[in-house]
Amino acid sequence: MREFSQREVVEQLQSLGVREGGVLLVHTSFKAVRPVEGGPLGLIGALRAAVGSGGTLVMPTMTDGETVFDPVSTPTTDMGITAELFWRQPGVTRSTHPGGSFAAEGPHAADICRPQPLAPPHGPDSPVGRVHELGGQVLLLGVTHSENTTLHLAEALANVPYSISHPCVVEVDGVVGTVMIPETDHCCQGFRIADDWLRARSLQHEGPVGHAPARLFDSRALVPLAVDRLTVAPLTFLCSPDNGCEECDAARASVTGVAT
Repeated sequence: MREFSQREVVEQLQSLGVREGGVLLVHTSFKAVRPVEGGPLGLIGALRAAVGSGGTLVMPTMTDGETVFDPVSTPTTDMGITAELFWRQPGVTRSTHPGGSFAAEGPHAADICRPQPLAPPHGPDSPVGRVHELGGQVLLLGVTHSENTTLHLAEALANVPYSISHPCVVEVDGVVGTVMIPETDHCCQGFRIADDWLRARSLQHEGPVGHAPARLFDSRALVPLAVDRLTVAPLTFLCSPDNGCEECDAARASVTGVAT
């Protein structure tokens, strides 16, 4: 399998439609993209070059919430090597949510990563919400809409009825304790229907980046579509009751009070 140069990756990103000077929220699997010149840091360099010095690059850096969160030392959980290395780079800002942090670099980084409420982790007043407010793009690089946190923003805006609370360790005034943080949690496989919504309206650009399939779209293009659908059918993203999905069954039970 041949290695892509950083220059080639930049050209692929530009051909896909990444806007120079824009805000770009990236969810990625380096395993799908590789090999790239310079490894994960080379991919980060290509993403930075694609948005340019006037652009802002954003990635999720979420953690397990099992220890007190320190934005300068707590490693990510299941975010992939690219995001894990990104937040550690000089000049990158990381937000302070104890479970749902994001990292950003560029002119809008401080604004995107400013403090937010504990719940909802991906609501309007969160890094994802601020990317949306700034007219940002979302890049799914080697991953599907199942990893797309912008759809959690749509759930918050649509005020979906399901909510699961998870424990998170926090420190307040020097005292360490556990708080329960409610969020719209489920398996997220249902998020993949967003492909159909965006493709039907030619709102999603698709193509290769490295060896990975990539999807690029505007946050402001997807969110209204999802909110409209959730307003009519609030459980759209949950697996059907006969599917045997424990996570979606738990979300449905939070509405009905009846476990399936």
